[in-house]
Amino acid sequence: MKRNDLLAYALTTSAVFVVLLCAGIAMRLNQADAIQLGPLRFYALMTLHGLGMVGTLSVAATGGLLWLLREYVDITARMARVLYGCYLLAVVGLLAATVLGSYAPGWYMLYPLPFDSMGTWPHWSVGLAVGALIVLDNALLLAQYAMVNAIVRRYGFANAVGWQYFGANARGVETPAPVLIAMCAYLLPGIATSAAGSVLLLMYFGQWLQPALHFDPLLMKNLMMLWGHTMANISLYVGVAFVYQILPQYTGRAWKANRVVALAWNAVFFFILFAFFHHLYQDFVEPFALAVIGQIASYASAVPSTVVTVTGVVAQIYKSGIKWRFAPLAVVIGIIGWISGGFAAVIDSTIMVNNVLHNTLFVPAHFHTYYLLGLLPMVIGYYFHALGSKSENAGMWGLSLLCAGSFGFLSMFYVAGALQVPRRYSDYNAIGLDMVRAVGQDSALLGALFAGLILLAMVLFAVTFVRRARRA
Repeated sequence: MKRNDLLAYALTTSAVFVVLLCAGIAMRLNQADAIQLGPLRFYALMTLHGLGMVGTLSVAATGGLLWLLREYVDITARMARVLYGCYLLAVVGLLAATVLGSYAPGWYMLYPLPFDSMGTWPHWSVGLAVGALIVLDNALLLAQYAMVNAIVRRYGFANAVGWQYFGANARGVETPAPVLIAMCAYLLPGIATSAAGSVLLLMYFGQWLQPALHFDPLLMKNLMMLWGHTMANISLYVGVAFVYQILPQYTGRAWKANRVVALAWNAVFFFILFAFFHHLYQDFVEPFALAVIGQIASYASAVPSTVVTVTGVVAQIYKSGIKWRFAPLAVVIGIIGWISGGFAAVIDSTIMVNNVLHNTLFVPAHFHTYYLLGLLPMVIGYYFHALGSKSENAGMWGLSLLCAGSFGFLSMFYVAGALQVPRRYSDYNAIGLDMVRAVGQDSALLGALFAGLILLAMVLFAVTFVRRARRA
């Protein structure tokens, strides 16, 4: 993988992010009753925004990980280019299906909604959207497999996941901490969930080809949440791997794996595949035991990795004399955002709390938190570092705008969620309670204004990448 490949990832994912952010702002303005999109256009934009953002940030994180791992293992540039090409195809397909075809079942594509609403959106839009997701999901699966294969050839499987540290006299190959995190928290869970996603999408595609086919809706929802939730979740850990990789280069202190670190990230590997059950608490036909497993797994996958990472970050920074340039500041802010969003996610994964907050704006509040203030600054900070960008002033201004905009934007979600404003409503005009309707509309308008600051930040970041590309 060459530096130009990484530049292509930085430029393209930033540009797509800006387009998807504009779609999100339009949705909030519609909820504020400031513009009139109409329900179908609103839900088409919601489908584009949700699927597009998760896919774009996952591809940006994976592209950065491919670059990171080249310091440790042998990975050809071909895999990075295949993933990039498939991402472009998926973006074009999803844009056509939603913007032109008004495909609008939401990111979760709750079965059998895509097929039962054929009179609302054309038949071709379903096949195009599902086909675009098949292309992207399988490209990610191939990239994840290629990275696992390269790591295992270099370190061996047991060493790659840190099992050598569990012996009484732990000896063996020293595994770099970013490699250990990538294996346990992204690559191995990613292969499992990408494979599940491929099965799910092929079932969707099969019914699109042959409408006589029908599948069990509860099975389809479980597969969708296993794939979609886990894919969104594990991409965050790639950002954490970026922090482990670059922060020591600014503090001058080694950040090595050890028994505690290996134990924490192996816990993530074991539990993260079961955390998705917390999305199914409200499905009364789901076995109650799976809900209990979901709550336990949500706590068990989040707490150990957070504790060792926070402890490590503090140990790295304390009295290190670090010079706060853009890249280290961005990734540390990303860690804070990851923790904050994760804390809100753990609250929501508690069954009794979820019974109250599940269908409110508290839910988009928490996952927007660990994307906007967590993964996004970690990815941007890593790309700046890896590309050797010298645009410190632009980076600092962009980071300031991103933080200010995100704090305001997210506060509107949290306040509205606490006051029971529902999520997934295209507008709030039909809400009978005047206070709830007013809070929903006012918070949506303020949220859109704050999101404008995030948009300015992303444009500024994209411009710096363009300048770096021109210098290259």
